[in-house]
Amino acid sequence: MVVLWTDALIFVLIIVICLLAIYLRNKEHIKRPLQKIGASKVGVASLVVLIFFVLIGLVDSLHFKPTEGKSTEVMSCLDFWAKPLIEHVEKTYSAPFATTLYSKELMVLEDGTTKWGYPRLVYGGSHLLNPESDLIPDVSKKVFYSLSQGIAFGSLPILLYLSIRYKRQSKSVQFVVISSSARTILFAIFVIISLGYTLVYLSSYYHIFGTDKVGEDVFYQVVKSVRTGLVLGTLTTLIMLPLAIAFGILAGFFQGWLDDVIQYLYTTLNSIPGVLLIAASILMVQVYIANHEQSFTSVIVRADMRLLFLCLILGVTNWTGLCRLLRAETFKLREMEYVQAAHALGVKKSMILIRHILPNVLHIILISVVLDFSSLVLAEAVLSYINIGVDPTTYSWGNMINGARLELAREPIVWWSLTAAFIFMFALVLAANLFADTVQEAFDPREKAE
Repeated sequence: MVVLWTDALIFVLIIVICLLAIYLRNKEHIKRPLQKIGASKVGVASLVVLIFFVLIGLVDSLHFKPTEGKSTEVMSCLDFWAKPLIEHVEKTYSAPFATTLYSKELMVLEDGTTKWGYPRLVYGGSHLLNPESDLIPDVSKKVFYSLSQGIAFGSLPILLYLSIRYKRQSKSVQFVVISSSARTILFAIFVIISLGYTLVYLSSYYHIFGTDKVGEDVFYQVVKSVRTGLVLGTLTTLIMLPLAIAFGILAGFFQGWLDDVIQYLYTTLNSIPGVLLIAASILMVQVYIANHEQSFTSVIVRADMRLLFLCLILGVTNWTGLCRLLRAETFKLREMEYVQAAHALGVKKSMILIRHILPNVLHIILISVVLDFSSLVLAEAVLSYINIGVDPTTYSWGNMINGARLELAREPIVWWSLTAAFIFMFALVLAANLFADTVQEAFDPREKAE
């Protein structure tokens, strides 16, 4: 078992979230907004999609060194599962569900003659004897077969839920009553399992999203990129939150010289272009790694260190917005009657901050965290596009887009890498934004009276 820095922080974050959920489970001011989120069809559906992406990221965060051979490279559980996709490397580009390369080459036939044409792929569609006539019928048959199996597997959670509900309900009730949110959750799980199984099944016979310049499977690349997007969205938030909460509440509560210092700090930080800070930090990391090669014997370890520092610098440069919101809200709360009463009764200021101020700004923190997640995922794509993002050896949607931009000018156009990265990024960001809208409506104090 190998634990990378980002792996450790991810599991620490999960533990913190679980402990926070246990602590807040009986809090009435949290329970009511959560019930409102659970009653929203869009909210629960988007949450199921986010959980699906998180599960992929967690599987890809369990790293180990293979016992076979003497390789020092580190692989994840996702790599172990996707080993056929890793090994099925073609010569160069091939289109989705293609059986030949994307460009013509001079081929040597069995009789020794040469021919200018499209060479057959080594793995994609290799089971077909006559690709010209058998490709479409074979793909149609395999899509129907895999989708049927996927529907069967996707129905299992529904049947399990129905059986549990039937056993718990009164015997006098003949039909199982399913709430609206439960139907939405079950339908979302059914769709994800059905489509996921279909894609996995087809990927064992074809390159369903084609291959890149060096012949790697694009479907494997976009799935591996999920972890990078999640790490940047979650770990950056983990680094940003303590700074924003501490400085924002302290500035708004104590005011005076402390408020002036904190305002000067985040105003100065905001005046520096973030791209320059990120570029300088990445260059520093590269120099450090180059001077300490003995500590970074693996490509994954080096890439993980650069990813960690990218999260760190994004967290340091993105806490100022939430800090301003918390400072303004704390200004208002410190003048409330219950806070003034606590002052009059001699309650310590630290207890007032913990028991009266922090719980009443929690809705702002939750809304900001969910809203910032999608922007951080998109930030990785932009930074990698200008070559100051994650390491080039790291699988990420930004690196895929950066690698595909030059191929859009060639003839014929290589479009599938860009399209695959766009589809997966769009699904994650859309789910995050829809869930953020639901959280914002649920925790908005103006909505409580309705």
